[in-house]
Amino acid sequence: MGLFAHIREDIDSVLERDPAASSRTMVVLCYPGLHAVWSHRISSKLWRVKMRLAARMLSQIARLCTGIEIHPGAEIGRRVFIDHGAGVVIGETSIVGDDVTLYQGVTLGGTGNEKGKRHPTLRDGVFVGSSAQILGNICIGENSRVGAGSVVLRDVPPNSTVVGVPAHIVYQNGERVLITDPSQVKDPLSHVILLLDEEVKRLRARVDCLDGQLEQTTRDLDDVKALASEEEERDQYRSEQSGTGYFSMGEGI
Repeated sequence: MGLFAHIREDIDSVLERDPAASSRTMVVLCYPGLHAVWSHRISSKLWRVKMRLAARMLSQIARLCTGIEIHPGAEIGRRVFIDHGAGVVIGETSIVGDDVTLYQGVTLGGTGNEKGKRHPTLRDGVFVGSSAQILGNICIGENSRVGAGSVVLRDVPPNSTVVGVPAHIVYQNGERVLITDPSQVKDPLSHVILLLDEEVKRLRARVDCLDGQLEQTTRDLDDVKALASEEEERDQYRSEQSGTGYFSMGEGI
């Protein structure tokens, strides 16, 4: 595909995904995300031919103009749309597939000083909400969605939606995913959550036991009351009959 065909394809992808884009002229002149992607395509070519300094200088100029930092070593696919874009950072070994949408504040970053592949891979059709942080050499599967403000530290399977800090799956293949095991939430305080879960289970068992004892005690009291009521009725009957002269105390019953 030629240069102008790529440019036309990028513009059309913005018009399809952003209802605020009303014309091609507006997209070309007013969309910094598009400018950043176009600039990256040039800096990436310079990076691949070992013109590293020129590539980095161009990427820094694009950063100053757009507020978006894309390392020249990153691989960016076709029809990538960076909406608004301010504060977006894409690391050196990041791989971004086709038809990916990124909002402002998104970071595709590393987790330390490790060498080699240390940044995320976003497969085709991924959507990443504003201020989401995707960190480390992990993979976000095709057509998955990352909620705004999420911190993703693990691989995400295709056709999934993840939210939270750290992010966990809430939808997969269009179906709601309910977390029933606290160990599924990979949180720094997961062990505390597990201890609380065990404590809740222990207290629930204790309450069930006490409820059973209370029910048994209530039934015993009801039996005692029933016997007392019967005895009271007998005493009243004897008292009434004793006044008639037909029965003496203890007779006739």
